[in-house]
Amino acid sequence: MNLQQKKDNSFLATEPLGKLLLKLSLPTVTAQIINMLYNIVDRIYIGHIPENGALALTGVGVCMPLIMIVSAFAALVGNGGAPRASIFMGKGDNEQAEKVMGSCAWMLIVLSVVLTAFMLIFGKMILQLFGASDNTILYATDYMNIYCVGTLFTQLTLGLNAFITAQGKTLISMCNVAVGAVTNIVLDAILINGFGMGVKGAALATVIAQGVSTCFVIHYLIKPTSQLKLRLKNIRFERKLLLPCILLGTSPALMQLTENMVAS
Repeated sequence: MNLQQKKDNSFLATEPLGKLLLKLSLPTVTAQIINMLYNIVDRIYIGHIPENGALALTGVGVCMPLIMIVSAFAALVGNGGAPRASIFMGKGDNEQAEKVMGSCAWMLIVLSVVLTAFMLIFGKMILQLFGASDNTILYATDYMNIYCVGTLFTQLTLGLNAFITAQGKTLISMCNVAVGAVTNIVLDAILINGFGMGVKGAALATVIAQGVSTCFVIHYLIKPTSQLKLRLKNIRFERKLLLPCILLGTSPALMQLTENMVAS
C-alpha cells in the first residue's frame, strides 16, 4: 500500500467509534434506499401504461421473489467476502485480501451463469408457482426473460460493491448505486413512454442501469487509488478462501431472502 492509500484509510483506525459509525452508515443506508428506486420507479412507469397497466404491474410484481433470490446470492458472496477481506486488510495482508475478492468475483460470475440458465429454463414454471395467472404470465415472462440476461451485472454490482464499502469508501459505493438508479429512471421514461416497449422496456432499462453500475464498480477497483485491486490473475476458484466467505455470508443472505419473500 502506498503512502496516499495509508493516509486515505487511516481514519478507520484513528477516528472515534461513534463518528466512524455515523460516517460509514449514512452513505450505506442511503445506498439501500436508492437501490429501492429500481423497483419503485419501474412500477410507477409500468402502472401508467395505457390500457393494460394494471395487468402489467401485477405481472412484474410476480417477478419480485425471483429478483430477490438473485440479490440474495450476491449478498451470499459479497457480504461474506468483504468482511473476510477486511480481516486481512486489518492484518496488513492486502495480497490475501485481493485474492479473497478475486475468488468472490469468480464465484459471482459462476452464480450468474447458473442463475441465468435456471431462470431461462424454469422461469415460466416458477412464475406460475408464485401466482402468475393466464392474464399476467405474458408480462411476467417478458420482464423476467430480459432481466435474467443482466444477472451478471446484478451479481457483480451488488457483490463487488461490498468490497469498496469494506475499504471505508461508503460514499463511493453509494455513488455507484446512485448512478445506476438515475440511469434506470431516465431509461424508463425513454423506453417505456418514448418507445412504447412496456414491461420489456422496464426490464431493459434495469439491465442497462445495472451494467452502468458494474462499470463504475470495476473501474474503481482497478484504479490505483483503490486499496484493494481487482486483478485478473486472482479471479479463480480458491476453495480455502471461498468456503469461509460462503459460510459467513449464508446468514445475511438467508435473512435478506426470507424478509423480501415475506414482504413480496
